[in-house]
Amino acid sequence: MSIFFLTEEPVFPPVELADPDGLLAVGGDLSCFRLIAAYSSGIFPWYEEEGPILWWAPFPRPLIFPSKAHLSKSLKRVLKKKIFNVSLDTCFDQVIQLCAGLREKTWITLEMKRAYKKLHRLGYAHSVEVWSGRHLVGGLYGVSIGRAFFGESMFHLQADASKVGLWALICFLRKHNFVFLDCQQSSELVLRFGAIEVDRSKYLALLKRAISKSSLIRWRQNSFYPVY
Repeated sequence: MSIFFLTEEPVFPPVELADPDGLLAVGGDLSCFRLIAAYSSGIFPWYEEEGPILWWAPFPRPLIFPSKAHLSKSLKRVLKKKIFNVSLDTCFDQVIQLCAGLREKTWITLEMKRAYKKLHRLGYAHSVEVWSGRHLVGGLYGVSIGRAFFGESMFHLQADASKVGLWALICFLRKHNFVFLDCQQSSELVLRFGAIEVDRSKYLALLKRAISKSSLIRWRQNSFYPVY
């Protein structure tokens, strides 16, 4: 197994050289240039506070195609009750803080939070907020390049809030003709929403098509409700 050590240049080895678990490279930094280069190549950072930055490209990769996403009967009933309201990009910093703070052990280090806040200010990182009245009870954030969205993390303080946030994101991506939502890792939750695991060659073809499209920089909406 070969581990690649990154230089100061924001470039990566081909994802085909990742080890069987998906680990591709070590080191570098979390500059906006490097992060954009990473996501544009199907790579993302994931590491612990005390360790070096690790860069991953695992396959198969679970993708949700917005036009083919699945809305469960139980979530449809929740949406019909209109318990929650949703906003986009209204409190990114609070969302990423809650995603980090509600876990006993998190990869969302202080360095990661600073980096993604910078990406947000540039229009490449976005958040979905789920509200119950005036209370923020759920949300998620991720990176958007071209017409691809790369999900990073989500949280909930009230039952079903994160599911509503994910469905709201899917509705938004569908409306704006996004090619896919990259879930990075499979889970029961994303599979219930219709995530499909694709191999490396198919993923790279879809990624090339998605990032060739213009990026949607301005997402901010104070009130948004997902369709059902």
